[in-house]
Amino acid sequence: MRTRRLLGEPMLHFLVIGIGLFAAYQWMAPVDSDGRRIVITQGVVDDLVTQHVAARGREPSSTELNHLVESYVRDEILYREGVRLGLDRDDIVVKRRVRQKIEVIAEEDASTRAPSDADLSAYLTANQARFVQPAILTFEQVFLGHAASGPAVVRAVAITREGLRSGTDPEKLGKPTLLPRRMTRAPADLVARDFGASFADALENVPVGEWVGPIDSSFGAHYVRVADRTPAAAPQLAAVRDQVVREWENERRQRARDDAYTKMRGEYQVSIETEPATERR
Repeated sequence: MRTRRLLGEPMLHFLVIGIGLFAAYQWMAPVDSDGRRIVITQGVVDDLVTQHVAARGREPSSTELNHLVESYVRDEILYREGVRLGLDRDDIVVKRRVRQKIEVIAEEDASTRAPSDADLSAYLTANQARFVQPAILTFEQVFLGHAASGPAVVRAVAITREGLRSGTDPEKLGKPTLLPRRMTRAPADLVARDFGASFADALENVPVGEWVGPIDSSFGAHYVRVADRTPAAAPQLAAVRDQVVREWENERRQRARDDAYTKMRGEYQVSIETEPATERR
């Protein structure tokens, strides 16, 4: 009577069914103790389909999906066999790829929030030189020659000055050159690219509206008149927000990588075993 009542308990039925299901699972899906079992989950198949759609613009056919799965299995088998043989240990390409993945994980772990305006303003203040808007220059120049100094340049300056005073067109003065005779509202960094940094720096300081020279460039000497100049200025956050966000994020990622490495480095002991330099041959 007692046994019959026990056998009728729902809890006992639930326990027996659970044990049966667990045993069946263990029989159908044994523990992969030697790394010889490859499981193709729905997630793996979904990833393969997504990659195919991205590459081909359509979902794979049944035949194509079978090939994708078999290719995945092939890659997995060859990878595991390579690891089993130790082929990954001294391969610099594998090491770099693993390093990149570790660094990406460290970056993602640190990207918990977007920067606030306070963060960006502080970053802009601390790194103002990176974001300064260059001076804007409008000028014309007469090329005096490839020599930056000497009697020839002195004579060229005198001839050019006298020609300008008498109303000669600046285009007809000086020596032929492929350099632009005039630049209008050109950023100073663009002027520096064409003429050299020292030339651009000089144009930021000469009087506006006057012919002056000689001014040296990367190519020689010039007689120059700056017609208009907007000085370089530190921008407001609103004007360079996207650039500041980009730089802030780059530094955050680099800091996350460095911090993660520093933590891991502290858990290793490194011994450098080399022969003294005097004993090497």
